[in-house]
Amino acid sequence: MADNSKIVPILRCDNLNSLQVQDVVAVEEPLEIRLRYEHLKQTITKSISVTMRTPGHDIELAIGFLFTEGIISGSSEVISAVVAGGKTGNVVIVTISSDLTDKLKKLDRHFYTSSSCGVCGKASIEALDTVCDRQDIKDNVNVHASMLYKLPSILREKQEVFEKTGGLHGCALFDIGGDFIELMEDVGRHNALDKLIGTSVTRGNVPLTNYVLLLSGRASFELVQKSIMAGIKVIASVGAPSSLAVELANEWDITLVCFLRERRFNVYSGAHRIVFS
Repeated sequence: MADNSKIVPILRCDNLNSLQVQDVVAVEEPLEIRLRYEHLKQTITKSISVTMRTPGHDIELAIGFLFTEGIISGSSEVISAVVAGGKTGNVVIVTISSDLTDKLKKLDRHFYTSSSCGVCGKASIEALDTVCDRQDIKDNVNVHASMLYKLPSILREKQEVFEKTGGLHGCALFDIGGDFIELMEDVGRHNALDKLIGTSVTRGNVPLTNYVLLLSGRASFELVQKSIMAGIKVIASVGAPSSLAVELANEWDITLVCFLRERRFNVYSGAHRIVFS
């Protein structure tokens, strides 16, 4: 795995005093995702996204991105995924089965190009309806409030690079009993979630219905959207939600818990899954 932090010289200022010291910052580099497939007996390679990310788990990021964009529905549709780009290794080429060509033509989505925000709005909500099956949203998931209170401290303990740099978003997966499953970090919050979901896709572990997702920052629209694609029913965040995230969570019956800290939280959607006894 790539080193996700870098030492840089800085001038540290305290009141009217200054000192030349070294600091640790999070690494940020571009990643290009290319899609390769057969069409009319020709091999087509298409660049579909360039995102600023923290190096590491790049194949999982690419597969998670393709999955949450509705291009693939599982690892069985991935023929191969390789890291390219010479010395930098900042390209991932994913080869998919040729029968997905029609799906690519019909896909009406704008791909994300920034590490800080996805493309949101009415078009994205409508596009979600075209790629995600609402028939499978019923569930019997329940989580205890006392379990949720424990999650932020576990996330913080697992965020190794954040502890050094303070500059990475993190997302973690827990089972409904609160046991830690997986953590991913990245300069982009949606990249971190794509890495987490991509790992589950490669393991054949989707949908993630019986799991809880914890976000280190705010709950934004694109994170709720990606969670819906992965079948996640409970999303918890230590930060605030956006209005569009709340709207989307309510529409898809997702439990959205925000401001989870110091044995407090707000439930913005899906309160019926929270047990307070």
